[in-house]
Amino acid sequence: MLDPLLLRQDITAVASGLKRRGYVLDTENYQGLESQRKAIQIKVQELQQQRNSRSKLIGHAKAKGEDIQPLLDEVASLGSSLKGAEQQEQLVLEQQKAILTGLPNLADASVPDGKDENDNLELRRWGKPRQFEFEPLDHVDLGTKLGEMDAEAAAKLSGSRFTLLRGGVARLHRALAQFMLDTHTQEHGYTELYVPYMVNADAMFGTGQLPKFADDAFITTDEIPRYLIPTSEVPMTNLVAGEILKADELPMQLTALTPCFRREAGSYGRDTRGMIRQHQFEKVEMVQIVQPDDSDAALERMTKHAEAILQKLELAYRVMLLCTGDMGFAAEKTHDLEVWLPGQDSYREISSISRCGAFQARRMKARWRNPETGRPELVNTLNGSGVAVGRTLIAVLENYQQEDGRIKIPAVLQAYMGGLEYIA
Repeated sequence: MLDPLLLRQDITAVASGLKRRGYVLDTENYQGLESQRKAIQIKVQELQQQRNSRSKLIGHAKAKGEDIQPLLDEVASLGSSLKGAEQQEQLVLEQQKAILTGLPNLADASVPDGKDENDNLELRRWGKPRQFEFEPLDHVDLGTKLGEMDAEAAAKLSGSRFTLLRGGVARLHRALAQFMLDTHTQEHGYTELYVPYMVNADAMFGTGQLPKFADDAFITTDEIPRYLIPTSEVPMTNLVAGEILKADELPMQLTALTPCFRREAGSYGRDTRGMIRQHQFEKVEMVQIVQPDDSDAALERMTKHAEAILQKLELAYRVMLLCTGDMGFAAEKTHDLEVWLPGQDSYREISSISRCGAFQARRMKARWRNPETGRPELVNTLNGSGVAVGRTLIAVLENYQQEDGRIKIPAVLQAYMGGLEYIA
């Protein structure tokens, strides 16, 4: 959530920043609410002062033996007026909050302007796409030929946008996840967590999924509704909600392997073939909680951590700086890793690493105590895929396919596969 103080001090600058994100702020409406809030706040303060002064007079009048009933009646009347004014103030604050919670984060100055992925900026590439001496297949045809990737069986159980894996491909999927966790915990210093797969509405609000993206979430229908996590960013980041952290607790680096559940509302017809866009998929997530002056460096660190996974797997990729129109709601700057998929003859997103500044921290009331000032200040949060397991499986299948239909196991994964060199 944006700082309300920003809107009070320079709403024109905020509106200009939001316009870069494709959002038009009704400045006249917000300023009208702000004028109401200020007027009511002054009225509340005046009524409080009047009630306090009259309350003091009651004691003096009582000591003199005077009739205090008129004063009691006046204090009661002032109390009633004060309650009404406070209710009006709360109503205006709620209207302002409803606007604030729907505003995306402001983009960093280094983020290029643009409408969609076509306006993203390529930062660098690693590796060269493999050249095949035969026509490479996509992961769907490869998995079907192996008899180990079955969309029909999954549809029988759950409907569309689910995939059932068998045998060597299922084992490879598990090996990839284990390899990612080991790399992040043993080489990059992350603490592994096992987190709940369902969270409450407060947690979803804290990281920005609610209220704006309610239609994209799966929710239970029990007495206390819970949301199936769209990513483990939600439970991991919310661990610091309402906390005041010590300076030596930062940076906090967390990672977890979880399933992710998304309704994919509004994405009908997009990537319906195969495992690119599913209602359920697994992801190794990275989260960092840092001091504000470490936020830029943390984004670079996390990007390198995700890149390390693809480099160890020897998968060609490129790093993209997302434009203002392609960034996530809570992000102020985002790096995407796009892996080469020969079956699609294109680079496709496999990881998204976002710096959120204080946007999520303000919603969660997550702070740290600055030893220089002794005061609590908002932390900065970052999150990123380290990386999406299903999409990495796709990349391995397509890039390591052999002409005879076998899949060569990347060298770094063979120990996780019991020494197996090929899936056949």
